[in-house]
Amino acid sequence: MSHEGQRIFITAGGAGIGACLVRRYLAAGARVAYCDLDPGEVPDGALGLQADVTDEAQMLDVFAQVEGWMGGVDILCANAGTGGPAAPLQDMDFAEWRACLSANLDGAFLAGRWAAGHMASQGRGAIVLTSSTSGQWGVPTRSPYVAAKWGVLGLMKTWAMELGPSGVRVNAICPGAVEGPRMERVVAMEAAARGVPERDVRALYAEGNSLGTWVTAEDLADTVLFLTSSQGAMISGQAIAVDGHTERMT
Repeated sequence: MSHEGQRIFITAGGAGIGACLVRRYLAAGARVAYCDLDPGEVPDGALGLQADVTDEAQMLDVFAQVEGWMGGVDILCANAGTGGPAAPLQDMDFAEWRACLSANLDGAFLAGRWAAGHMASQGRGAIVLTSSTSGQWGVPTRSPYVAAKWGVLGLMKTWAMELGPSGVRVNAICPGAVEGPRMERVVAMEAAARGVPERDVRALYAEGNSLGTWVTAEDLADTVLFLTSSQGAMISGQAIAVDGHTERMT
């Protein structure tokens, strides 16, 4: 799928799914800008900026730099988020609750608000938000994360309605258990909260879907590039699970 000449902005593009998206869009011929708390080694041809997606002042500065560098935006991947804490409801810390919701929702809101202005005025564009299968199921001990990812789907549905008349499509991807360091930290955290071995939690994630496996960042990137391509021109307002078909959560 070619994205030749398109202008892409990705939040949390320094590692994991976001870094995979940066690489794949560059390979597809796009101009790519991204931000992250740690932008890492910026690939040739990309603009990588350091920013906290929950800080409006920092993000406004990022948007100004992106506009100066590529003049606007055609595709937004609002990918930033955090797994938050794991604890039973009665033990959940309120500050950790708020931090998790902010990282997952405030970041998406700020990036979406900025991108919507450009896309609506030019009469085209595509936004993909990163939710989770946790945004479709409940997960014991993960109240903040689940609430945030359900909230992301609410944003997606609402923005698809608001922006559709202007030619802008909005969808969400719902990853399952994604191979990589972030999910390994989640497994360790959940295992500690439940008092079980990490291997048991990891196995439950695989056993909970029909294909019996975890997914990769490349799997997610394949879906995002399709959704934002001309082949996905009639897809909007959808929560697309890339998870091997979740039958149950851990």
